[in-house]
Amino acid sequence: MKGIRDKRSGFTMIEIMVVVVIVAILAAIALPIYLDYVQSSYASEARTVISNVHNAAKMYYQTKGEWPGDVDQLERSGQIDLDRSTKLKWTFELQLPDRIGATSTEEMQGGAGKIVTFDALTGRFTGYGSAEENQ
Repeated sequence: MKGIRDKRSGFTMIEIMVVVVIVAILAAIALPIYLDYVQSSYASEARTVISNVHNAAKMYYQTKGEWPGDVDQLERSGQIDLDRSTKLKWTFELQLPDRIGATSTEEMQGGAGKIVTFDALTGRFTGYGSAEENQ
């Protein structure tokens, strides 16, 4: 007859705690990176539309000899056609020839009041979703 084995299977409390601590450390590192990525993806729509608005405004200027006052003026002239969903999520302010800004509304998943600014003189975007804001 064989002797009774006193071997228990499973993990000890210490092993479980070590795993929980490792997972928590990884989550603490990954979460800010993920949130920055999400912000950047929300702001990328505004940056794309601002680029299109800037190009349309330059064409408007070449045609009419003056800068447009707002996006509606560009749409009426046929220079640009923005999606309704984009207009619900962002409001655009033209301060041409220097600057174009976009401010998020309540419809945008990232929240209202987020501002993306394009400096036409330098060609740089600043504000929501940019590297400067995340630091």
